[in-house]
Parts: sequence; structure tokens; C-alpha cells
Amino acid sequence: MENEKRIRSLDILRGLAILGTLGTNIWLFAYLGDVNYIFTFTHSEWWLSGDDFLRILFLSLINGKLLGLLAIMFGVGLELKYQQSKRLSRLWPGRYIWISSILLMEGFLHFTFVLEYDILMSYAVTAIIVSFIVKMRKGLIRITMISVAVIHLVFIFIIFLGVLSNPAGDGLVAISQEVMNLYQNGTWINQIQYRLLHFWELRTEAIFVIPFNIFMFLTGVLLVRVGAFQSDANGRNIRKRMMKVGLLVGLPLNLLLFIPGGYFDFPVRYVFAPILSVGYIGAISLLIEKSQTFSLWGVLEKVGRMSLSCYVLQNILSSILFYGWGFGFGGHPRSYTVISIWILVCLFQMLFATLWLRYFTMGPMEAARKGLTNLFTRKGTKKDLQM
Repeated sequence: MENEKRIRSLDILRGLAILGTLGTNIWLFAYLGDVNYIFTFTHSEWWLSGDDFLRILFLSLINGKLLGLLAIMFGVGLELKYQQSKRLSRLWPGRYIWISSILLMEGFLHFTFVLEYDILMSYAVTAIIVSFIVKMRKGLIRITMISVAVIHLVFIFIIFLGVLSNPAGDGLVAISQEVMNLYQNGTWINQIQYRLLHFWELRTEAIFVIPFNIFMFLTGVLLVRVGAFQSDANGRNIRKRMMKVGLLVGLPLNLLLFIPGGYFDFPVRYVFAPILSVGYIGAISLLIEKSQTFSLWGVLEKVGRMSLSCYVLQNILSSILFYGWGFGFGGHPRSYTVISIWILVCLFQMLFATLWLRYFTMGPMEAARKGLTNLFTRKGTKKDLQM
């Protein structure tokens, strides 16, 4: 909504989601791509190690929760653009398809040059799908949400059964020493080659979560339609219910990570985490409303306005810090070290966003995407006129 007043709380929530997404990715960087460290299949006897306890506590509050929040915020943004197109009598999805296609291209570049666990490609594909769904009647949207939820839950149930049959000490994914050596000792070019040669293998999760993403995007769409972000009494009541249900139900379910064996790792990340995400949205929105002058909100708001730029920046910084071609901090750092670096990277992004927006109206990647969108849509309009 470039030409209209922005809803401040949405930018703040988006900024928090971006920083929280790094709270998951930071462990992948720190342990050189070993995804077992964002789960509890290995080192599950947390009561024997304060370091493991700290890692699991952090993951139970962050892992999947802020990513779920980000997916909801994508849906919120999509719905706001859809409403804007209707007010201006513009063709939908029209321009939004170009925006999503450019995001897909940006995601591919991010995957290739920075991080194989990129979320942008999956979000771009989801956005294109959902851009057509939002035009449907309310009943069809609900049927779609139920359908994708069932598909997703069946996937998770199958994986859950597989986990039950797998000895707890075997780990979730067998990460070869060769891959870990690549990130510890290989060059940046070697890592690019690895990602491209194993593209579909490394994109498995991005494809697997598309039904989940569709559900989360549509959750954001429906929250906008029921007035959850409005400043009136109805909006406040909705946010209070979101907070109560999300925290009271979501927090205990997410603490199931502490059950040894990693049996609940997938249900927590892909089923229970979104419940807590909704609780976070409600709680943070109410905090923003009660303490609007709190200085942190202004900084998070700037990060939210530059969410794409900050997402890419935080992963570039983490690559430099942890990979062998950079400072080489990766390997087996202590949990408090990983969390401390996460905090420092977050603070750097806050400073970067604050300084950048002092001189520019939008982030560098946001400006590039807008420029490309304008270029492609103008070309498309000219071709239509010539025909």
C-alpha cells in the first residue's frame, strides 16, 4: 500500500518475523548445514547439559514460530494489495503476478549465492497460487484451507510414524562429513556449485511446505477481512482472543520439544508453531497499542519496511561469520555463542535499516523489485496496446 497510510503494527510484526527467522537459520549456519541442530533428535538428553537446554528452550520459542508469523504477514500484505486493486478497479492478480515472479527470481539468486534453505522461492509460488484463491467466495476459501491443512497433516503424520520407528540417536537427516567440510573449508564458488548440482534435493522442504504456506497465507487474508488489525473495539477483541488462545494452547504444545527422542519435532515446527505465531501476533499488537512510544517499535518498524533487504542481509552476514571462506566461526559453537551472534546481527540490521531509511524511502531490494515490476508491467502494457 504505497500510496496509503501504512498500518504501523504490520511493519513492526514483519520486522520481528524477519529477525526471528534468523533465530532458526542461525543454527544452520553455526553447525555448517546440519539440520539436526534445529531439532532434538540428537543431544536430546537436555537435563545433562545446560548448553542443550538453552538451545531447546530457544528453539521451542523461536523455531517455526516467527517463520509462521512471516507467512501470515505475507498473506496480510497480499490481501491489502488485493483490496487496493479493487478500490482502484485494477485487474487482479495482474501486476501482483509480476511482483511474485520477481520474488521467485530473487529467491533463486538467494538460494544459489547465499543459503540453500531460502524461503523466498516457496513464498513466491504460494503467493501466485493464493492470489487466485482470494478472489473466491468465502466458502470456497474455507474449503481450500481445510483441504491444504489435511494434505499437510497427512504429510506430518507419515513423518511422525517414521520418527517413531527410528532410533532416537540416529538423527533426523544424515549430513555427510563431505558437506560439512564444504562449508568449513570449501570456497564460496564450491558452495554455489553444490547448491546448483543438488537443487531439487535441497528444495525438498520448500516444495513440501507449499500446502502449509497456503494455509498460513490465507490465515493472514482472513485476519484482515475480519478486522483483526483495525484500531476499533472489534479489532482489539480479536487480538485479545488471538493472544489468549495462541499463548495458552500454543506454548504448552511447543514445549513438547523437551520430551526426549525428538518425537514431537516435526509436529511442533509444522503444526503447533503456527498456533503460537497467532498468539505472538495478538500479544505484540496489544503491546504496541498500549506503549506506542516505545523506541524499539520504531526500529522494528524500519526493519519491517525493509524486510526483504534485511532477510538477505542477515543471511549474507551469517555466511561471512560462520563459513570457512569468512571468519570460520562455524562447527560446534556453544549455544550461548550462537544466540549472542544472533542478537548482534539483529542489532546490526536495526542500525542498518534506521540509517538507510533516513536517506531513502525503501530498502535496496525493495527498490530494485519495484523498478523491475514497473519495467515489466510497462512493457506488457505497450505490447497489449500494439496488439
